[in-house]
Amino acid sequence: MQIAADYIFVLIGAAIIALSFNVFLLPNQVASGGVSGISTIFKTLFGWEPAYVQWAFNIPLFIAGVLFLGKQFGIKTLAGTIFLPFVVFLSKDLEPWTNDALLGALFGGIGVGLGLGIVFRGKASTGGTDLAAQIINKYTGFTLGRCVVMIDGLIVLTAAIVFDIEKGLYALIALYVTSKTIDLIQVGFGRSKMAMIITDKQDEVREGILNKIDRGVTKLSAYGGFTDHERPVLMCVVDQTQFTKLKQLVKTLDPSAFVVVMDAAEVLGEGFKRA
Repeated sequence: MQIAADYIFVLIGAAIIALSFNVFLLPNQVASGGVSGISTIFKTLFGWEPAYVQWAFNIPLFIAGVLFLGKQFGIKTLAGTIFLPFVVFLSKDLEPWTNDALLGALFGGIGVGLGLGIVFRGKASTGGTDLAAQIINKYTGFTLGRCVVMIDGLIVLTAAIVFDIEKGLYALIALYVTSKTIDLIQVGFGRSKMAMIITDKQDEVREGILNKIDRGVTKLSAYGGFTDHERPVLMCVVDQTQFTKLKQLVKTLDPSAFVVVMDAAEVLGEGFKRA
């Protein structure tokens, strides 16, 4: 059942990427990295069909990935690698949803990020230049992030030369929006707060969190850096809606408590999202 769900995620995500490419990015000449960006450049220079260009790059890159990196990519990645250009081909005659390059970059970036986030949820990828980045990473020692930036940066630079500087800047906007949208899809819309509480009234604060806020609390061993005396730290994770209540509780029980609050992007476990 889970395998079937993964394939559905991969196919839906690939379809969203393809549609975003055809209605936002391609008509506005926004080449925001990846094989889709290469196909946008080739479409302008030579008039080549983007779907064919994407197949021509994706399939050899997938084979190279298997040869150089092993078989960990699996059939799901191959499905995304083939299906995405297929949907690009089927939807090539769709009318652009906007002829404004900025809107195309923004909404194209959102669409591609949404699609990639869904594909990643299916534990796969759409192949392409990500595989090239992994191969470079393995044989050069460059970090994976640097390899991705180098490849996408080269594509964006080429787009700026082929089109103009402004289109290159729009491509950078699309890349940024894509990365942020992927993060949003991966960690979800919900945000929680993690509080680290140092207090002389540990028992009262712990009981208050457990009984009045109905959240768990963990006691961490710690020592004061100046006194070298033991000062245990209470760690608690709450929803944003409960944070004000937690802050007021600690302030009431121990006005001199030292509290550090951090954002928790994704929390798994009892009382929160299941893994």
